Amino acid sequence: MEKTQETAQRILQEPYKYLPQLPGKQVRTKLPQLQIITEVTEMVHNASLLIDDVEDNSKLRRGFPVAHSIYGIPSVISSANYAHILDLEKVLTLDHPDAVKLFTRQLLELHQGQGLDTYWKENYTCPTEEEYKAMVLQKTGGLFGLTVGLMQLFSDYKEDLKPLLNTPGLFFQIRDDYANLHSKEYSENKSFCEDLTEGKFSFPTIHAIWSRPETTQVQNILIFHEKADSDKQKTKTKKTLHLLSPTSHSIPPPPPRPWQPPVCSLCP
Repeated sequence: MEKTQETAQRILQEPYKYLPQLPGKQVRTKLPQLQIITEVTEMVHNASLLIDDVEDNSKLRRGFPVAHSIYGIPSVISSANYAHILDLEKVLTLDHPDAVKLFTRQLLELHQGQGLDTYWKENYTCPTEEEYKAMVLQKTGGLFGLTVGLMQLFSDYKEDLKPLLNTPGLFFQIRDDYANLHSKEYSENKSFCEDLTEGKFSFPTIHAIWSRPETTQVQNILIFHEKADSDKQKTKTKKTLHLLSPTSHSIPPPPPRPWQPPVCSLCP
């Protein structure tokens, strides 16, 4: 019986353990924090990436095949859910009355943000820029809030850091949205213009749509995104987005991340 349980745990955790082996940004480990809080945040992040890749039908993650292409979608979903439960066990070991409440609140926000992102894509509903940024703060910024929130439970410093934490959350997502269309490094790690293939409403496409509401060019591209899977069609789409933007003449390359030098050359 014990051996069977160990085998079940190994099978459930194998897809989850695959993702942390791939080289990532490791931003949260650069923050001064307790080991258990680091582990909790990393597990939430990695489990959410597993589900995110399934929902987006991604092919690559950090330049490697996504987990569900190796283990299958059912195993990956089970593994991600199992990781969240293990995460809750770790939070309980913090032995603080507000730790579980904070953890569940941040997890709910993350899933609400992901749910909105998926809803917009599946129903061809274009959000406003403000709605998109609010979604990002739930989906991406929540991880920073989880880390700092858990740390503050054991600190005398109780100032509200949410406005400060919102900035890197927005920066991460919007920069990645832009790099998805322009960065060769991003193309190698995720695939060329992946957001177009997925039919996602990223920040550049939302900006283009609301800047020129009288045209339906971008909407049609996203609705028929399966036909945009060729590099030729994606390149044409990039040019369309560029021309529709009222500030297209002054858009610079995506800025490098502040903690590392730029390592990629950019498309013209």
